[in-house]
Amino acid sequence: MELRCGGVGSQAGGRRMDGDSRDGGGGGCKDAGSEDYENLPTSVSLSIHMTAGAMAGILEHSVMYPVDSVKTRMQSLNPDPKAHYTSVYGALKKIIRTEGFWRPLRGLNVMMMGAGPAHALYFACYENMKRTLNAVFHHQGNSHLANGIAGSMATLLHDAVMNPAEVVKQRLQMYDSPHRSALSCIRTVWGTEGLGAFYRSYTTQLTMNVPFQSIHFITYEFLQEQINPYRGYNPQSHIISGGLAGALAAAATTPLDVCKTLLNTQEKMALNLANISGRLSGMANAFRTVYRLNGLPGYFKGVQARVIYQMPSTAISWSVYEFFKYFLTKHKLENRTPY
Repeated sequence: MELRCGGVGSQAGGRRMDGDSRDGGGGGCKDAGSEDYENLPTSVSLSIHMTAGAMAGILEHSVMYPVDSVKTRMQSLNPDPKAHYTSVYGALKKIIRTEGFWRPLRGLNVMMMGAGPAHALYFACYENMKRTLNAVFHHQGNSHLANGIAGSMATLLHDAVMNPAEVVKQRLQMYDSPHRSALSCIRTVWGTEGLGAFYRSYTTQLTMNVPFQSIHFITYEFLQEQINPYRGYNPQSHIISGGLAGALAAAATTPLDVCKTLLNTQEKMALNLANISGRLSGMANAFRTVYRLNGLPGYFKGVQARVIYQMPSTAISWSVYEFFKYFLTKHKLENRTPY
């Protein structure tokens, strides 16, 4: 895909997707990729954000799913002796050797079904909220506060779609899971625990993901300002910014992820050890249970796996999203009817 000065990009007269206008004159010019990338008319930006977001979500979760399976198991508070793991690689190797080659992928189908629409809403909401809030807070500049709020708002939509998929996925991922398919898991959970079981960890999920996404988006946008100031299509900058933003946010929110995993899986051995009968619900109860069973170190169980999972995940997500946004933008501009 050739990047050039002039041509389609310059025909749009320097109009940006976020509604800002910049003078296209002066000494030198940016490559057409940068201009094409930012010049998509607002009227069609929503569909492009949603399409690019859906592709990013599906690819991100598909590629990193085996590591996600390991993360879920490593966060177990009282694992079966046969499911003790010391490293991500060692865990994957042991799971494949003892449970079969396809075992780390169980639950991938339900995750893909949730990830597509969830990420479509997530990126579309973020881009539109960011543009609106930046106009309010910082006019033609970039406000970190606006980016953080936009990320938090996008999380509300994302998690509403993803939470049921997370519940099913994590129950399928656990060692010696009684569920052999996503459909059987859904039927069993619905029949024995009711519809509320799919949203039992929703408040915890939001409590985790709102700070996670705020840190994630603020860090990503800050790094983009440093290494990609013109905000053109630059794959290397999207990968680096996305990976570092994801790693920082993942490490900071690991305690909340441990509590979310406990609420989603309702780990029987851990609940029995804590003398809890019935179902565990509520973030406060989850925090108390984790501390009672493992102390402060319990809040950071699986932190290595979480960072190893999130760093490439967010790098993949941003690079795929920005690629499709650029590709679809360029396609729209090249097919625009000339006046």
